[in-house]
Amino acid sequence: MAAGAGELIDSAASPWLAPWRAHIAAVQEHQRNGADLHDALNAAAGETAAVRFVPQADLPAGSAYESYIFNSKQVPVRADWHDFFNGICWLGLPRAKRAMNALQAGELAARGAVGPRGPVRDALTLFDENGAVLQAPAELWQALVERDWRRLFTELRPLWPQARLLIVGHALLEQLLLSPRPGLCAHVLALPAPDAASCEAADAWLAPLLTPGLLATKPFVPLPVLGVPGWWPANDDPAFYADTRVFRPPRAGARRPQIPQ
Repeated sequence: MAAGAGELIDSAASPWLAPWRAHIAAVQEHQRNGADLHDALNAAAGETAAVRFVPQADLPAGSAYESYIFNSKQVPVRADWHDFFNGICWLGLPRAKRAMNALQAGELAARGAVGPRGPVRDALTLFDENGAVLQAPAELWQALVERDWRRLFTELRPLWPQARLLIVGHALLEQLLLSPRPGLCAHVLALPAPDAASCEAADAWLAPLLTPGLLATKPFVPLPVLGVPGWWPANDDPAFYADTRVFRPPRAGARRPQIPQ
């Protein structure tokens, strides 16, 4: 499927898309009326948006993508699902996306675009593509950090209705749409979110947290997202969690992020 052709996304049938439903509907309404993806995103964003969306061809040859966005306040867009979801994330998380772009641009200015990206850019890229934030009871957080999958998803299953997992990585949203499979993993920011029920609340909390000092520590916890109760029919069977290729035990001596209480 190619974004821009007017296909509809059934966000009601996909729990991970629920927080993004209004933004998806707004963009796809303009697409159904014939707008190209960049124009549909601009129309949904409104005149006061911090960035505008432009065709990928507007990115000058040899220009670094993140630097171009930072300097021009324009986001190049291809007519595909990857950039569709990147645009949707810009609509729902404008402060956090601006913060990540500013950090990327600063790292590029300091280090250049050639050679190793360094820990901050590595962490930014990982979070931007596959990140998530989680609001959950402390017991769920402890089991997640310890990768105690049986406890997290079976013993503590009654606690999951109190949790909110917001996928903020556009590549992960794309994969969940196009090729959902048990091995898809989110990199959850290892700071319990006070409110992840809406993009707006998460954005206000997340944006000021994204600093070089935090990101350099790679503060993420892996979470196979289709293990979340209600997100995949097969996980109603406890045997679903026995696949150690997906639900991997912790490595001996592996560093565990410290979760604030």
